[in-house]
Amino acid sequence: MIRLSLRERIIVFLEAQAAEAGAARNTILAYERDLKDFADFVEVKKLDILTLTRDEIEAWIVRLEAEGLAKSTRARRLSAVKQFFRFAYEEGWRSDNPAMQISGPGKAKRLPKTLSIGEVEALLEAGRDQGRTVQDQIRNRCLMELLYATGMRVTELVALPVAAARGNPAMLLVRGKGGKERMVPLSPPAREALAVWLTTRDAAEEEARLAKRAPPSRYLFPSSAKEGHLTRQGFHGLLKDIAVAAGISPARVTPHVLRHAFATHLLERGADLRVIQTLLGHADLSTTEIYTHVLDARLKDLVLGHHPLARKA
Repeated sequence: MIRLSLRERIIVFLEAQAAEAGAARNTILAYERDLKDFADFVEVKKLDILTLTRDEIEAWIVRLEAEGLAKSTRARRLSAVKQFFRFAYEEGWRSDNPAMQISGPGKAKRLPKTLSIGEVEALLEAGRDQGRTVQDQIRNRCLMELLYATGMRVTELVALPVAAARGNPAMLLVRGKGGKERMVPLSPPAREALAVWLTTRDAAEEEARLAKRAPPSRYLFPSSAKEGHLTRQGFHGLLKDIAVAAGISPARVTPHVLRHAFATHLLERGADLRVIQTLLGHADLSTTEIYTHVLDARLKDLVLGHHPLARKA
C-alpha cells in the first residue's frame, strides 16, 4: 500500500474541496497557503501527520502567535487545519480528529464606523437636490430616507419590490439574508418620500409603457441594468456624490456606515438591543452586541446621576 506524504494528502484534500464541496477558487488558494505553513511546521519538527497530537497542533498555534500574526490570520489558518483533519478522519486516514476540540483565537471585534446625527441630517438634506433631473432627485431623497429610517442592507434596499411599498405602508416587508423576512417600520419623512417617489415612478413607468411598450418593472427602484433595478454599485457612487454635496468626506460614507448609524443612534436614544437585532435582521444577538460600545457613556451618566453613593460623592 502506497503511503501518501502530508503534502500529497493536502492535494487530495484540496481536490475534494473543489470537486465535492464546491469551494470557490479563492477559498482553495487560501486553504493551500495556510496548509503549506502547517506542513512546513510538521516537517521541521519531524512529526507524523497520522500520529500528530492535539498538543503538537497547539504548539503550532503558539508559534503563529509568537510570529506576531493577527488574530484573524491565526483563526483562518486554524480553520483550514481543522477542515483538513476532519477530512482525514472521514477518509479513514486517522481514527481520531486531534483538532476537533481546539478553540481558535477568534477575530478581534472592530467598532463599526458611524456618523453623527448632524452628519446624517446633512446627508438627507443633500440627497434632496442630488440628481440630474427632478425625477432623480425625488428617487434619491427616497433612497436616503428609507436607508436611514430602516437600517436596511444596500442589497435589500435596491432590490425592494414595488408591491411592498403600495398602500402607504407604515412598515415594509424586507427579504434579507437566507431569504428571511422581517418587518421594518417607516418614519413619517420616509413615508412621505416614498409616497412622492411612487407617484413619480408610476408616471414614468406608464410613459415608458406607452412609448416603448416596455413591461412594467416589479422593482421600487427600476433601472436599465441587467438586474432590472438600481445596482448596489450605482447606489455606492450616488452616495459618494451626496457626501461631497453635504461637505462630508466620501471616504467616510458608505451604505454600511449608514446602517451602523441607524443602529447606533437608536441605542443612544434608549432602544433595546433585541429590537436592534430584529430591525437589522441579525440571526445572532452576538452580531448586534458590537454596538454596545455606544452605551458606555449613557450608562456612566445614568450611574453617576442616579446612584445614591455617586450623588453623595
